[in-house]
Amino acid sequence: MAQSALAAAPAAEPYKLQALRDAARATHPSLQAARAMVDAGRAQIVTAGAYPNPEVEFLAGRTQARVPGAATGASQTLEITQRIDNPWQREARVGAAGYGLEARQAEGRVFEVDLLARLDQRFFELLRRQAEQRAAREDLSLAEQIRARVAVRVQTGEAPRYELIKADTELLNAQKTAESAGLRVAQAKALLRSMVGPGLPVDFEVDGSLAAGPAVPGLEALREEVLARNPELARARAEVRRAETQLELERLRRHPEVALKVAEDRDVETRNSRIGVFAVVPLWDRRTGPVAEAGALLGKSRSDRDNQELLLLQALETAYRHYEIARNQVNALENGILREAEAALKVAEAAYRFGERGILDYLDAQRVFRFARNELISARYELQLAVIEIERLRAAQ
Repeated sequence: MAQSALAAAPAAEPYKLQALRDAARATHPSLQAARAMVDAGRAQIVTAGAYPNPEVEFLAGRTQARVPGAATGASQTLEITQRIDNPWQREARVGAAGYGLEARQAEGRVFEVDLLARLDQRFFELLRRQAEQRAAREDLSLAEQIRARVAVRVQTGEAPRYELIKADTELLNAQKTAESAGLRVAQAKALLRSMVGPGLPVDFEVDGSLAAGPAVPGLEALREEVLARNPELARARAEVRRAETQLELERLRRHPEVALKVAEDRDVETRNSRIGVFAVVPLWDRRTGPVAEAGALLGKSRSDRDNQELLLLQALETAYRHYEIARNQVNALENGILREAEAALKVAEAAYRFGERGILDYLDAQRVFRFARNELISARYELQLAVIEIERLRAAQ
């Protein structure tokens, strides 16, 4: 449904990030595969709760007389065996399957959160490349204006010819940068489209801003959210509970297995009916191996859970420090460095127009401004990446 909605939308209409997320949720193959695994987990619960089927055995033959006077004729034997399901074993089986379903549901959530995080990264990468393209086009337009001014001054003899050579070099560099920026935009669009699906038009546009970023809570609050909500940790915890229940099940299988048996024999003279029970007594095989294996797997599951918790907290701290560094860089560039570079550029431009400074000073001031502006674009993008990683760890997609 989301795919058809994207396809039906006008190609010129920009797409917001939430619309792209909804489309990816509905159509991405990895999420479809994860949902199929969840359905398989539900089927395993049904399998675990199924009762054993009765066993029916029918034998037919013929009675042959070996002594005089004995009857001869057809003979039949019918046996029906119904194994009695141990209710404690049944409860453990269903419980293990239920925890397995929880693990698969958490795994599906992991796929979804990771997919949306990668989609967000591609979305903001496209915004970054578009911002770089706009800046490159502005630089190209300015380089063309400078080249035209310098050409006039050189022709009138007001400036030496080397200034025209320098202006031509700057114009060529600006053209090359603008072409590269356009190619990077096309590449970023293709990568974003691959994350959403073919329902997204080839010539789509996006609606978003690098400067906009959600507020991030403090590190302690984030730790609590990660420990409570992260799907990778939820999967590890479900695996521990499943392993605990599986160990309990293996221990319960040491108990005798009981079955009810009904039999009837028929021949030409007699009809013999019997009813009774039989039991499989674990005398020699005490299931030492399966119990030990289940115990070892439980220990591994607990170690994996503890390791997953440690890795998540380390990743959270790293992402938060990255967020703080990027935020400080953005603040420094927005509130100081870029403004100073822009002011210096205006002064250099005015001085060049009045002949107080040469073109080299003006071009140097322009390069400083471009560098600060591009650094701001990069810092905003890095800030968005840090926020995306934090949101992925706290599963707040």
